[in-house]
Amino acid sequence: MSAATAVSVTVTQLAEMDDRRSTAALIAEAGDLAKVCPADARELSKVLFERLRAVGEESDEYGYVRATLIELNMALVHFCVGRFGHRHEPAEDMAQVGTVGLIKAIDRFDPSYGVEFSTFAIPTITGEIKRFFRDTGWMVHVPRRLQELRISLAKASDELEQSLDRAPTSAELAEHLELPEEEVREGLIAAQAQNAHSLDAPATEGESQAAPALAAKLAVEESAYDRVLALETLRPVIAELPERERRILSLRFCEDLTQAEIGRELGLSQMHISRLLARTLGTLREALSA
Repeated sequence: MSAATAVSVTVTQLAEMDDRRSTAALIAEAGDLAKVCPADARELSKVLFERLRAVGEESDEYGYVRATLIELNMALVHFCVGRFGHRHEPAEDMAQVGTVGLIKAIDRFDPSYGVEFSTFAIPTITGEIKRFFRDTGWMVHVPRRLQELRISLAKASDELEQSLDRAPTSAELAEHLELPEEEVREGLIAAQAQNAHSLDAPATEGESQAAPALAAKLAVEESAYDRVLALETLRPVIAELPERERRILSLRFCEDLTQAEIGRELGLSQMHISRLLARTLGTLREALSA
């Protein structure tokens, strides 16, 4: 049976499965996910995103399906890295931060957006790589060890923020990375030496910053002028949002409540709040890209 045929069968059958063991067995039939053709990868991703939404974050299967989506879509990271082949940064470093962007895109994507996942993910991955270029444009000489630590800290911060629903402390970062807290603090301090200027290249889709609190969710940062422009762009968009979505944005980014706290405030589950927030941020991102 060809790889394409195997994946086709998997897509058809996976939609009917309701336990982790069956999902794992059928994914195994597809063989090496890195070699799945783009068309089949798109179809399989659609099924897996629906499954991700169906099982919920509390399910044991959630992490497995999420990890499968990451592996299945690594070609998007390699594509984005290839666009920066003229840079003198190690491809491995670019791939590492590009993977962070892919994970962010997977966590924020909702099939109800009505777009292909690749269309949604590429701007986020590209933005993450550009942020890496900016972050490694040091104003003063910083040892390579600390530059690498900066990348590890950024990745760990993103992972912990997903699980904690807040920014992690230096102690939590140290525990996660199995490093002395003093070394983590050194890495955080060294990051202050980075060049804060944006890239010379024109901004592409989605790469403006609405506000400091939103930037972490939108995975983009730009100049002060672009931030003001973005705020003016978003103002009418936010005004057109339903009252509930405006309230969620206010509670999350103005009052700094966690998703669980917002859920209790509005009488909704944390998962429901997560989906509403992801959908709303997707709307704002599209407005910035327009």
